[in-house]
Amino acid sequence: QVQLVESGGGLVQAGGSLRLSCAASGSIFNIYDMGWYRRAPGKQRELVARVSNDNITNYVDSVKGRFSISRDNAKRTVYLQMNNLKVEDTAVYYCFGDINWGSLMRRDIQWGRGTQVTVSP
Repeated sequence: QVQLVESGGGLVQAGGSLRLSCAASGSIFNIYDMGWYRRAPGKQRELVARVSNDNITNYVDSVKGRFSISRDNAKRTVYLQMNNLKVEDTAVYYCFGDINWGSLMRRDIQWGRGTQVTVSP
């Protein structure tokens, strides 16, 4: 089994910063892409950022220049540094990992349970 546990969400005023973390644990052999999705109230899930295992990054246009994704492979952890937060960034943020795991060497997408980010005006 694999677990992804997020931390770092909370309430912040517009213009502020938060840093999300997501640590993977379990019987893991390899982690390919890691990243973050978000779901805002009344909206569809959106890919915010992803980072490959060789540190190639991608961002949704709305966060470019404000958010930065990184990973620590030794700690099996992905981070999302969010600066200059806007009210429209309010959402539940879910981390994911494309993970090779278990005695049968399965490979699939594993998800965290989500962490709430609320940005007030």
